[in-house]
Amino acid sequence: MRFVDVAETSRAVAGTSARSEKIRLLSNCLRRASAGEADVVASYLAGELRQRRTGLGYAALRSIPPAAGHPELTLSEVDAEFARIAELSGKGSTTAKRAAFHELLARVTEPEQRLLAGLVTGEVRQGALDGLLTEAVATATDLPAADVRRAVTVAGALVPVAAAALADGADGLERFRLTVGSPVRPMLASPASTIGEAIEQLGEAGIEWKLDGVRVQVHRDGTDVRIFSRTLDDITDRVPEIVDAARALPARSLVLDAEALALDPSGRPLPFQRTSSRIGHRTDVARAREQLPLAVYFFDCLHLDGADLLAEPGQRRWEALAGVVPAHQRIPHIVTDDAGVAENFFADAIRQGHEGIIAKSVTAPYEAGRRGSGWLKVKPRHTLDLVILAAEWGSGRRRGWLSNLHLGARDPQGRFGPAGGFVMLGKTFKGLTDQMLTWQTDRLRALADGPTEHWVVHVRPELLAEIAFDGVQASPRYPAGVTLRFARVLHHRPDKPAAEADTIESVLALHHQG
Repeated sequence: MRFVDVAETSRAVAGTSARSEKIRLLSNCLRRASAGEADVVASYLAGELRQRRTGLGYAALRSIPPAAGHPELTLSEVDAEFARIAELSGKGSTTAKRAAFHELLARVTEPEQRLLAGLVTGEVRQGALDGLLTEAVATATDLPAADVRRAVTVAGALVPVAAAALADGADGLERFRLTVGSPVRPMLASPASTIGEAIEQLGEAGIEWKLDGVRVQVHRDGTDVRIFSRTLDDITDRVPEIVDAARALPARSLVLDAEALALDPSGRPLPFQRTSSRIGHRTDVARAREQLPLAVYFFDCLHLDGADLLAEPGQRRWEALAGVVPAHQRIPHIVTDDAGVAENFFADAIRQGHEGIIAKSVTAPYEAGRRGSGWLKVKPRHTLDLVILAAEWGSGRRRGWLSNLHLGARDPQGRFGPAGGFVMLGKTFKGLTDQMLTWQTDRLRALADGPTEHWVVHVRPELLAEIAFDGVQASPRYPAGVTLRFARVLHHRPDKPAAEADTIESVLALHHQG
């Protein structure tokens, strides 16, 4: 199979907003893959490389060679080249990796270059989320979508399920069963704007606090306990207090979903980065535990004493959880269809220092990696007025528009550059309507200033945008060491001068507040 076929499919998927058309395009591409190519195709359409660590990133894209005139590489050849790059190590390996990647870029066409760039940066923007790909696998193989979703849930990953389904059909799916000790892909929540919207959509729902911790999955078989992260990495040795908590529960075997977080002496959550840093600590864990102990709060039960509960409705799983986990170790939870009751519960979560709430269907099963309607998260909204420093030309449906915005806060004291300048906080393309894209493209082209890098246009820092976000988190990628979580554009602010942009001090204050 040619690599360009996947690149063109990716571009076509990005160019349509219709879910049914996305699924049709993806399934047609999957059908063309041989059994040996299925895992590579599924990975690339999901926006991922099979090689988890290649040593490539944004720096490898600072200078893009001219694209080739005609496609020549197969999918297998591209995958093999990434495997070779990933294996380069030792002195000078960074330079060698980038040189090899540039050679690869020079051998492919412009659509292929775009896909390669997205794969190494993790920014393949085509809307082919796991839910769509799961549906596409079902369509390509004529298998029930529910069966494919179940297999993805217990496999912990879409790619091996796609490969097995494409190669062996229903028999391939049967190989995937929940096994205590093997991580299950976590179910995800979609955003809702308000409590009222969530209740209107779900009716009676389970409402629980949304903790700003690290998602963990707890497996126990007898005295053997394994703890897995959201990305399904085994972190058992780093979280001994969670292991102890699991062993203390009155059960022979279980699989539980939970949040781990560090608390201050008053019981309020510490900033997410403190929890993340503690769980990332790999050496002298005993000392790390003593200095910053972790609390664990459970919220779902996927398996209990030989019974798999993934397909059971939420209410049944919560009852199983309550039967094995004491109340003080469960995330606070109520069941209601009254928006006023839910609002009060939400306000209490915020007062206690938590992120908000998650409203959960009482009837929905546990489904892997889905941001569907079964779970809805509601958070208070923060906003900042930030200056646009640059923008990237869009692809697919946004081709011809300046889309992804580089956002900066004012730096009046010159803490991170010249006094009175701006410090970059991150990028976003979310929230932009077609009308907004058209307007900002015209405005930013008029503000273009300085070098234009392949598909990045730098502009004079004069146009502001009001940006909504969920919080501020540490990030070594940006000069001030912070970035915005889930940033999205509310609207442009041509009425405000750049001198009225929010300052980096305001951003850092939000970060310190946690």
